[in-house]
Amino acid sequence: MISTPGYIDSYYSASANPLAPYPQLEGARVADVCVIGAGYTGLSTALHLAERGYKVTVLEAERVAWGASGRNGGHVGVGQRRCQSDLEEMFGIDIARQLWQFSLEAVHLVEQLINKYQINCDLKRGIMHLAAKPSHDNYLRKEAELLQERYEYTDVRYADEQEVGGLVGTGRYLGAQIDSGSLHLHPLNYGLGLAAACAEAGVELFENSRVTRYQGGSSCTVETAKGQVKAGNIVLACNGYLGNLESRLAGKIMPINNFILATEPLSEPLAQKLIANDYAVQDTLFVINYWKLSGDNRLIFGGGENYTTRFPADIRKFVRKNMLKVYPQLERARIDYGWGGTLAITMNRMPHMGRLEPNVYYSQGYSGHGVPTATFAGKLLAEVIAGTEERFDIMSKIPTETFPGGTLLRWPGLVLGMLYHSLLDRFGH
Repeated sequence: MISTPGYIDSYYSASANPLAPYPQLEGARVADVCVIGAGYTGLSTALHLAERGYKVTVLEAERVAWGASGRNGGHVGVGQRRCQSDLEEMFGIDIARQLWQFSLEAVHLVEQLINKYQINCDLKRGIMHLAAKPSHDNYLRKEAELLQERYEYTDVRYADEQEVGGLVGTGRYLGAQIDSGSLHLHPLNYGLGLAAACAEAGVELFENSRVTRYQGGSSCTVETAKGQVKAGNIVLACNGYLGNLESRLAGKIMPINNFILATEPLSEPLAQKLIANDYAVQDTLFVINYWKLSGDNRLIFGGGENYTTRFPADIRKFVRKNMLKVYPQLERARIDYGWGGTLAITMNRMPHMGRLEPNVYYSQGYSGHGVPTATFAGKLLAEVIAGTEERFDIMSKIPTETFPGGTLLRWPGLVLGMLYHSLLDRFGH
């Protein structure tokens, strides 16, 4: 399979649904809202605004869903990036309950959009969270009980070590949470489907149109190398690819790189042994391993991060060593693709949403939980621009600390922290 022009070489781009390129912005445009970035946040914002009758222009520096939206593991999980027991301690039970309901709505929204716009993206149901250590096993058991009893969430249950071994074909893990309410999908095709829905709804989409500067205030202006958009509102939807565009946001997030491989198509018996129920899987290590079966029975396996501006020279080799720790039986399996992407994390791993000015909005920092959260963020951004502020304000009031040292010193601080947690992964209990 050949990767789609303009995208990185990956299994996702090689199996992408056909989509004609969108034009580059040239000349002047006028819009009600200009969205900067055509990942899930930007596309969902544009689509929900267009459905309300707004005239929307989207500017993308590369191609639609080119960044993390088209490169991730494709997990669409309920909950936030932090567990409910943590959220209760951080914000109190009332806010924790609201955040839980938002997470359920986010997963439902993804499925609803896929069905409404007939997006072909290998949608499947279920995620398993596997305990890598005894302490993690105890935590997963208690968290499942909390969700069942306090949140009346009946789609999750705890499974013991014996059952888990039969479901995932490895003896590396202990118990697990099995969640039938979550989803997984082909992330690039989901993003391309959102873009097609936007175009059908009247959104103007421009690719290869990197924003060089913008100005808020009473008359918003967004500029690219060859064009300009005047708009009533601006939405910054850049996430890990924000760069130097907005210094007031850059210190709140840390761009990090994560890496994935795809094997050759596996036989049906082997695929069944690896993941008997065809759920997506992730473990509880700080630098998590996560995997799933593609629509054509490849193992899509993510494992390993780095915190520099460069990717490893051999991504396939970099990820393969982690895959073989879980599945040594894949020693002879061919690795067809290896790729990486940049995501943005926050200090507390909660999304960072808000307003910079009365008509300049942003959402970023999904910390590895972006498929449902970014899609839902787009809905909230559309709501607040349309004048309904309550739900957006709940998210915007969640505190987001600046990384120590800001953009200058956040890298060495993060590396030290990650090394510490890596040691805990290796030697902790």
